[in-house]
Amino acid sequence: MNFFISDAMAQSGGQAANPMGSFIFIGIFFVIMYFMLIRPQQKRMKAHNEMVGSLAVGDEVITNGGTLGSIVAVDDAFIKVEIAPGTEIHVQKSAVAKVLPKGTIKSLK
Repeated sequence: MNFFISDAMAQSGGQAANPMGSFIFIGIFFVIMYFMLIRPQQKRMKAHNEMVGSLAVGDEVITNGGTLGSIVAVDDAFIKVEIAPGTEIHVQKSAVAKVLPKGTIKSLK
């Protein structure tokens, strides 16, 4: 059992843990979590909000549900997307996943 605990530590009762070392470890852990999880998510959310704010009539979009269409009307919270000639649906602006380059829908037909 001497492999795990040295004789000097076992006889003296062990050394008290340094509480400052624990706080430093926890602080470093939170800094790492911030840069690996929180900050990238905030960047993605900011980019999505900018994309949603710049939606305009004529843009070709894909929704989160996979619907492909062209925007025909823009409101405060909703857009009207034409998915086929004469077929229009209302979609929340936040449900737009991606704005496509012009002419994408015609190239797919």
